[in-house]
Amino acid sequence: MAKQSKDQKETVERVMHEFKHGELETSHGRKVKNPRQAIAIGLSEAGASNQQSPEENRERLRETKARERKGETSQQQQEGGRQSRASDRDQDQDKGASRQRRASSGQTKAELYEKARQQDVPGRSRMSKAELEKAVR
Repeated sequence: MAKQSKDQKETVERVMHEFKHGELETSHGRKVKNPRQAIAIGLSEAGASNQQSPEENRERLRETKARERKGETSQQQQEGGRQSRASDRDQDQDKGASRQRRASSGQTKAELYEKARQQDVPGRSRMSKAELEKAVR
């Protein structure tokens, strides 16, 4: 048997976890009761099946990983939609952006720059928005 990548192993583990907890379904929506069928589904989703061509395997793994990132697997739905690391990063950036918006008190960088120019603040052209806010105060 060919060696599986880390992503493939994680996918097979997730599918077998779903099977163990009775969450794994066929494409027709029926619960999977046969362990062999669960293994076949896991290998297929992981792109490690010997019944599919290498191109089909690559495409299947790509689709599965996209579904996992979106939180559309039944395991993620049962556990409350656990988020991927990428979406955690996006949320952290959103928090930072809202913090910056609050700190700017509604003024744009251009408006702050204009105030700094009127006050003749040195080095204003190289300042960030936060630095301009500090200098204008």
